[in-house]
Amino acid sequence: MDDLIERLRAGLPAEALITDPDVTVSYGRDMAGFCAAGTPAVVVLPRTVEQVRHVMRTATALRVPVVPQGARTGLSGAANASDGCIVLSLLRMDRILEISPVDRIAVVEPGVVNADLSRAVGELGLAYPPDPSSWESCTIGGNIGTASGGLCCVKYGVTAEYVLGLEVVLADGRLLNTGRRTAKGVAGYDLTRLFVGSEGSLGIVVKAVLALRPKPPAQLVLGAEFPSAAAACAAICAVMERGHTPSLLELMDRTTVRAVNATTGMGLPETTEALLLCAFDTPDPAADLAAVGELCRAAGATEVVPADTPAESELLLQARRSALPALESLSTATMIDDVCVPRSRLGEMIEGTARIAEKYGLTIGVCAHAGDGNTHPVVCFDQHDPEESRRARESFDAIMALGLELGGTITGEHGVGVLKKEWLARELGPVGLEMQRGIKAAFDPLNILNPGKLF
Repeated sequence: MDDLIERLRAGLPAEALITDPDVTVSYGRDMAGFCAAGTPAVVVLPRTVEQVRHVMRTATALRVPVVPQGARTGLSGAANASDGCIVLSLLRMDRILEISPVDRIAVVEPGVVNADLSRAVGELGLAYPPDPSSWESCTIGGNIGTASGGLCCVKYGVTAEYVLGLEVVLADGRLLNTGRRTAKGVAGYDLTRLFVGSEGSLGIVVKAVLALRPKPPAQLVLGAEFPSAAAACAAICAVMERGHTPSLLELMDRTTVRAVNATTGMGLPETTEALLLCAFDTPDPAADLAAVGELCRAAGATEVVPADTPAESELLLQARRSALPALESLSTATMIDDVCVPRSRLGEMIEGTARIAEKYGLTIGVCAHAGDGNTHPVVCFDQHDPEESRRARESFDAIMALGLELGGTITGEHGVGVLKKEWLARELGPVGLEMQRGIKAAFDPLNILNPGKLF
């Protein structure tokens, strides 16, 4: 360890190194529960690409694992430290290097906070659409690492669709440029997409070229109450089948609604079994909401309330953004699932989750990016009760099994990390797993980049 610290010091300023164990331990894990985390040997906070390259050259020479981190808002354990590793925190690489309204791109470092980028491009009449619920704190590097989504994905798509090019430091310290700045480009294999969602296991992203869109009009939101999740899902299917393109289509079940009320005092309707939020940012959002309102009533909605102003709409959206912390307040611990199913199977997924909650005697609240079929069942339990913790883990696995059974995937946007390693193998199958491990070996033959994650 002394040799490691001395070699790192040779190419880093003193303020970039943290060796105090009382401090380094705080970099040990992200926000996922039930995930093992080790003790890092050192934390490095670089400000330049050359400093990152020095870290990777040192790690390769000494065969020391490196765990890249952003804001540690992840929910799969992908940023958890391993024993004796270098934690490479990219938070200080937080510059927006360029915004081009003509080319509609932004060039950023990995530590840029999602909301900061959105506000910066918004001042120029542009938008960076991906907006995870943690957008006020999560970083672009972390978003790229987990291929994150957000509330607006139903219309605008996920992070992968906005990453045009990357600058990546490889495991041995070499610098790789992928992708392009142009609107088109098909030269060679698409290595850019390969790094998106790789959870820091193939290289360290140090710069990203991101696509931007013109800033859309302010959206209006409709809230619809339903007597059952099945009725709400029928409305969702009708909205998509009729060709509507909402900017947001979100669902909260009764447990989630009550939790949000308890923590925020928003006064959402607690008599509803499912609350659907639908938004449009079209030239005439009121007309689109009226059409969707009719579809909701036809599907059995007991109440349909369109917002009249963007301010009212923002209040409804704040309720949805508050869902996760509200559910976390119900118990000492939560496990947050991230199962995505075809939209046509969404009702079965939510009803099946309710049966799982009853079987295991647990509170499981569900919020969902309903337009994508991406559900987030949140298992609430007492982590100090071994029996309840066991049931929580089993229910979590049962939810993932249900998702695969319905033709879905174990993760729509949170990633695999440590939490879902076994389930990734089941979803990919032996041939798929072999190919993915081969890609990992090609980029990281010594297995020093975020080892123990994904596979």
